[in-house]
Amino acid sequence: MLLTYLTETPVASIIFFFTIAISVYTFSHEQLFGKLMLHPYSIARNRNVFTILTSGFVHKDWGHLLFNMLTFYYFGFGLEGILAAASPFGHILFAVIYVGSLILSDIPTIVQQKNNPGYYSLGASGAICAVLFSYILFDPKVTIGVMMIIPMPAYLFAFLFLGYCVWASKKGHDGINHDAHFFGALSGLILTIICFPWVVKHCLAKF
Repeated sequence: MLLTYLTETPVASIIFFFTIAISVYTFSHEQLFGKLMLHPYSIARNRNVFTILTSGFVHKDWGHLLFNMLTFYYFGFGLEGILAAASPFGHILFAVIYVGSLILSDIPTIVQQKNNPGYYSLGASGAICAVLFSYILFDPKVTIGVMMIIPMPAYLFAFLFLGYCVWASKKGHDGINHDAHFFGALSGLILTIICFPWVVKHCLAKF
């Protein structure tokens, strides 16, 4: 009974609405930001480790939330459908990819900022990038609207995006955690390949 429930539960819907609800709630309860945001300094000292997860469900403002949720809406629901069609455990594997990438994308930041008490980070961007790049493995030629405007093949966008993340991370003056984007994307690719080893051949066959 429990296994059936888990394998049939639409995980993307739960993540989508839960993220919106938590984010909107924190907009009017600002004292929660400090408690839920990722704080590498505390985590390195075995405090507030739970923020590795909670930081992925809160956002800086409406624009930040809207951009992430639009991306999740267009690719998260589609990806879960693909995974559910490919495996009887597709919904569970979607959760593994999303939550696993959310955690993995923060690890480099925790290591880099572990001695910086003033550093905080928040947002689902790492996990969102994981979902997007996982989707690209299954459909590398799908058209992506860069900034919702410029049409581009997904595989080309993937290379340009990773390159931009590396460049922007080195520049590092815009207040955006580009490392989380980069490692989130890589985590999504790696976890998807681990769960579905045949996806590499499938992806290459699309060209």
